[in-house]
Amino acid sequence: MTTPSRYKPTIGLEVHAELFTHTKMFCACKNNPDEKRPNVNICPVCMAHPGTLPVINREAVKHVLKVGTAVGGTLADFTEFDRKNYFYPDIPKGYQISQYQYPLVSGGALAGVLLTRIHLEEDTARSSHERGEGTLVDFNRAGVPLMELVTEPVVRNAEEAGMFARELQLLLRTLGVSEANMEKGEMRVEANISISSTEQFGTKVEVKNLNSFRSVERAIAYEIERQTKLLDRGEAVMQETRGWDETKGTTFSQRKKESAHDYRYFPDPDLPKLLLSEIPELAREVLQNEMPELPWEKRTRLVDVYGVKEETARMLTERGELSSFFEHTAQMIHDKQGYTLAENYVTSDLVGLAQGGDILGKITPDNFAALIKMILESKISSRGAKEILSMLYKDGGEPEKIAQEKNLIQQSDEGTLTILAKKVVEENPDVVAEYRSGKESVLQFLVGQGMKLSRGGANPELLKNAIIQAIAE
Repeated sequence: MTTPSRYKPTIGLEVHAELFTHTKMFCACKNNPDEKRPNVNICPVCMAHPGTLPVINREAVKHVLKVGTAVGGTLADFTEFDRKNYFYPDIPKGYQISQYQYPLVSGGALAGVLLTRIHLEEDTARSSHERGEGTLVDFNRAGVPLMELVTEPVVRNAEEAGMFARELQLLLRTLGVSEANMEKGEMRVEANISISSTEQFGTKVEVKNLNSFRSVERAIAYEIERQTKLLDRGEAVMQETRGWDETKGTTFSQRKKESAHDYRYFPDPDLPKLLLSEIPELAREVLQNEMPELPWEKRTRLVDVYGVKEETARMLTERGELSSFFEHTAQMIHDKQGYTLAENYVTSDLVGLAQGGDILGKITPDNFAALIKMILESKISSRGAKEILSMLYKDGGEPEKIAQEKNLIQQSDEGTLTILAKKVVEENPDVVAEYRSGKESVLQFLVGQGMKLSRGGANPELLKNAIIQAIAE
């Protein structure tokens, strides 16, 4: 959908991601997002029993600082945790421990989008409305470490928002700080959307808990369209929180949008203030040294070193197993033309064989590299290579052995091809006459006839040269 030029969309994103830690944010309960049994990983601390005291999870703090380092943000020296007060059945305390004035990370940028802050808080429990009229609450998730990242309101459209969310998920997985599976609720996106015909911001509407990239893009596009129609009719846009109905493809009103003062933030008296400069393992230099190759660095390297297309570099970066497979293969090939061949077979044939299943089957970098080398050496045709690749995917094995067993080795012997070329010339005198009269396009027909006679076994380039020689004689 295209927004009318008279309106300028202003979009800011808030992304929550459950962190991958052994225990919860403020207690020793197991952090297990795959636990199906309700209310198993709970204790008096995360259930907010009177007299209990929370303890800060150092691993969670480090995870957020790693993200801040990766995006070039400013890491806090002083930080503290605050109580965000509001009542809801899935908040056992009646407040959420979060960060307000002193977040762990300020600033930074990702995918060209400026960031405001990244802070740490605890997740809520999970409510279920599936049985009868009541609501059931599973507290396994209550107290799980939750990173919240807030962007500046600089996102321009739905596609840019989706791209940002994908890049953030990839970064979190690369750093090993979160699985960020949106379908499991481990990463949730909220979009603040307004449109205006002036340089001033319009009325902000927040769309909550978008749990897929498609939902992010569709909800933002819908909300821009909805607000546009309201303004066109001379009606006001109400500041509110809205939900997203995936089935209907529409947003719906949930409640009036709260402001910061509604939550009555104040420092949590049970948790100590933190001076991160006093914790050596959390120093930026230490975090920087522990940093893996970041997604954008990897994409650049794949393009520069192996000459792959940018879209291929993006796909390989997003699929770690496939990236490792390609690079191990490339290291055994050591040939630019071979890199291109490997790229083409990976992105088309191999992905096609997988059909959404196991991407590699029984193919290994060793036998795949051997197959690419056979193509480079013209030992097999492209058709033969596809047949062998299919066999390797299903059963594994050695490409050369398969090629010999299936009679897929190309005939490159000069004497054999000369005999074959003479036979083609003898059997197609009219076509040969056309070629001699200057119609060179018929040569491909003659090569095709030779390939049929050889049952696809002849080297087509050498066969073409042999036919030209036979015609000239």
